[in-house]
Amino acid sequence: MDISKIITGVPMDPQSRQPMYLQIAWIIGEKIRGLILTSGTKLPPERELAALFRVSRTTAINAYRYLEQQGLVVTRVGSGTYVAELSTGTAEEGSAVPWMQLMTPFPRLPLSTVLRELLDIDFSGGSISLAAGMPDPDLYPVELLQRIMSGVDNSINPVDLGHIATEGYGPLRRLVARLLVDRDIESTGENVMITAGSQQGLYLLSKALLEPGDYVVVESPTFIGAHQVFSAAGARILGLPTGRSYFSMLEDYLVRYRPKLLYLIPTYHNPTGRVMSEAERRELLRLAARHRLVVVEDDPYSSLYYGEKPPASLKALDTYGGVVYLSTYSKVLFPGLRTGYVVANPALINRMALEKQFIDLHSNNLAQWLLCRFLASGALDEHLTLVRSEYKKRRDALSKALRRYCGTDLSFELPGGGFFIWCRLNRLFSSSRLLHQATGEGVSFVPGEAFYVHPPEGEKELRLCFATHAEKPLQEGTRRLARALAGIKRTGKDQDTIVNQPVKPLI
Repeated sequence: MDISKIITGVPMDPQSRQPMYLQIAWIIGEKIRGLILTSGTKLPPERELAALFRVSRTTAINAYRYLEQQGLVVTRVGSGTYVAELSTGTAEEGSAVPWMQLMTPFPRLPLSTVLRELLDIDFSGGSISLAAGMPDPDLYPVELLQRIMSGVDNSINPVDLGHIATEGYGPLRRLVARLLVDRDIESTGENVMITAGSQQGLYLLSKALLEPGDYVVVESPTFIGAHQVFSAAGARILGLPTGRSYFSMLEDYLVRYRPKLLYLIPTYHNPTGRVMSEAERRELLRLAARHRLVVVEDDPYSSLYYGEKPPASLKALDTYGGVVYLSTYSKVLFPGLRTGYVVANPALINRMALEKQFIDLHSNNLAQWLLCRFLASGALDEHLTLVRSEYKKRRDALSKALRRYCGTDLSFELPGGGFFIWCRLNRLFSSSRLLHQATGEGVSFVPGEAFYVHPPEGEKELRLCFATHAEKPLQEGTRRLARALAGIKRTGKDQDTIVNQPVKPLI
């Protein structure tokens, strides 16, 4: 069957407000729903699809990703894209309403679904994921929580289970402000908003501060979720290379583009693990104050240090009031808590609350109540002592295994804290190609392109998480990674034939 003739018979409209990738997805989707393309049919490779419709390869990739989100196609790593199994009811219902035409355009990046895929973790089947940045479930403080829940004096006031302020549970906000004094951050409950994780905090900040076309400066590489939030807001993103000599470039950005904000992870940076020195922090703040720049400091990892404590946060050093501080308890306790917070000027907190009420009147009461009791009991210090010790062992185990099994192929610096080791390939092939090979060996990671503003930057880099697994699985995962590297070298082709090939970071 010549599939190319089947899917290219419908004309496309380059002048339409509907993006080209959605037009392609609709054309293929209609053929699938109409059972013209039956379950199991192999679809053209992304490069061939791009040629058929005379679009970029990125557009073709986005069309397939969209179809996959609709459950119409499936991607098999190393094999291709196939029509998914559809029930009769699904096909009939899908043809009744043209969902793809009704939906508003969605901003797409080559790896824009990576966060959802990283959270879709299945620890069964023997696969070892070094991809998702999450704590080990075996280290969740279940016993500490049970002890708090069973306390005779911890009865819940029924009022606490009703509607509360959009900014969050009052006792928790005040407690967070008091605890921040230990980090030299002066605040009150009015400066604090409780959010459903720091990701929601980023989203609310973008709603409160950004309009389409505004410029935002981010480190490159940086956290995937920040890319997604700022792109969805219609912002123009300026990449700032991480390192010691970027202040001149930042000042050039400030003069030339007048960006609305600068987003940074100065302590145990994701993905590189870098820590900005105190001197650099002070220099950055002097520059930001001179240009009245809003600095968003994302700080999920500063409590997870494995040696010396990191320098004071930007918020603690802030003298002009322009630093917005984000943090979360998901990384130090457990991800399902989904509780983070924002510390900012009360005027900004109030505006963010107005934006929050449209999507979430307030974050989960019970989670906030439980966290408040947990923090008030002093149990967090006990738990942090445990996880710091365990994660240090895991970091050391992974680094030792990488040097032993992948020493000539990968280079890296040992991070002083956080969850990740950031590696660079010493070979001519890309991390995306290595991922294809590694999934066949039963191990996965996140390729470097996912963290950059402009792929193919990062095509020789990869991020490995050491927090999720104990030492033995980390060693086995490294051996599998070494086998993947050896498998590529055995082919006799030590160089990619396809450049900038985005892939799904399977787990």
